Amino acid sequence: MPLNSLVLKQLHDIFPPSSLFTKVSECWNYGYDNSRQHALPDAVVIASSHQDICALAALCHHHHIPLTVRGRGTGTTGAVIPEQGGIVLSMEKMNKIIEIDTANRFLRAETGVTNQQVQIAAQQQGFFWPPDPTSSAFCSIGGNLAYNSAGPRAVKYGTPRENTLGLRCVTAQGNSLQTGTCTTKGVVGYDLTRLLIGSEGTLAIITEATLKLTPLPECKRTLQVMYKHIEGATQAVSDIMAQAIIPCALEFIDKQAIDMIRDYAQTPLHKDAQAMLMIEVDGSQHAIDAAVQTLVNIAQNASCLELHTAETEQQVQQLWKIRKALSPALRKIAPKKINEDVVVPVSHIPTLIQKLALLAEKYHIRIVNFGHAGNGNIHVNLLINPDDPDQLQRAEACLDEVFTTVLSLRGSLSGEHGIGIEKRPFIERELDPTHLQLMAGIKQQFDPHNILNPGKIPFLP
Repeated sequence: MPLNSLVLKQLHDIFPPSSLFTKVSECWNYGYDNSRQHALPDAVVIASSHQDICALAALCHHHHIPLTVRGRGTGTTGAVIPEQGGIVLSMEKMNKIIEIDTANRFLRAETGVTNQQVQIAAQQQGFFWPPDPTSSAFCSIGGNLAYNSAGPRAVKYGTPRENTLGLRCVTAQGNSLQTGTCTTKGVVGYDLTRLLIGSEGTLAIITEATLKLTPLPECKRTLQVMYKHIEGATQAVSDIMAQAIIPCALEFIDKQAIDMIRDYAQTPLHKDAQAMLMIEVDGSQHAIDAAVQTLVNIAQNASCLELHTAETEQQVQQLWKIRKALSPALRKIAPKKINEDVVVPVSHIPTLIQKLALLAEKYHIRIVNFGHAGNGNIHVNLLINPDDPDQLQRAEACLDEVFTTVLSLRGSLSGEHGIGIEKRPFIERELDPTHLQLMAGIKQQFDPHNILNPGKIPFLP
């Protein structure tokens, strides 16, 4: 329901006109993300400080007004869609890097800062923050934390949960909350930092983050390997992850994706390739050659068609350009495709890929698979037009079987995209009733009036 005059007056008392929108034309663009979902908020607030957000949360808590926090809108599951109206809080102006402490290896920033801004600032000091989603040039740190989004480097360096020391937050009641420490050790109290990361804005509003930095490696090498059988590529993934040298990226691309890249980017890729791996290894100068040779020996199994090694930065960029051509190719061919980021244990990737091929044939749907194979995190893309009722019906039945298959392989419904709206109907398949009950209790403790991103996770029957 629309905000009443008292609430509007109180909002105007807190925020200047340039930071408060109430017209439909002004609010419209804040009602969507990178999913196909949209809902119109009653108002949009662009906060400039932690104190602004404290005042806003207290107001919403008092009047029981839904409050949805938004970063840059790059999420794909509809997690920032204000289904129940209310107020959307945009973090776009909370974009300052506050502190870089190289002696203690951390960077403190507001959560509206983009991932790329953090990487540039850290790199200038000889460091990096490991999480690097594909949308790093545009996505915000707050979004990375909300979804626990990681990207290719997670295979070696972990996700935001492993690379965040502490958070500054605002509770649903408008109180300040500081979690974590500025040290890599600390066991005083419950670990609320890791609890809040991945909670999709349902428990508290993260305004600042203390990010754990990692020194830049001395050197890096990249391998591109083509295989004549998918089984050869997936077996290579399992073999690589079963030995001591962990690559900093291990990406899998299937035949459908290879063909798409070849056509879109006019790139000369082997005509008989059924699968491709992108393998990147980093480390010290004196050890890199031995590490690369070990991975080459593993990757060159009986199914290997060809292997290219990049040593210069230009060569590395050229190889990754091929991988990065995939997303725009997919957008061109199927702009409304369904993209799911399922996860299975690494040793079960071959089985997953085989079963996905059978489902594509069964439902007459083109399925393109690629992703972070070192974590078992495969992006399953159903290339359909959801505006076609027949295609949509087949896709929904196919997707149901995809999730059933993933869970049967002891996997998970999401690796880094979150649950949001898109996967909400399936969450009970993965989490048992006790788990859901405990989540409900946590939500009640953090947000007793259920104002923070209501209707999203935790999903309750």
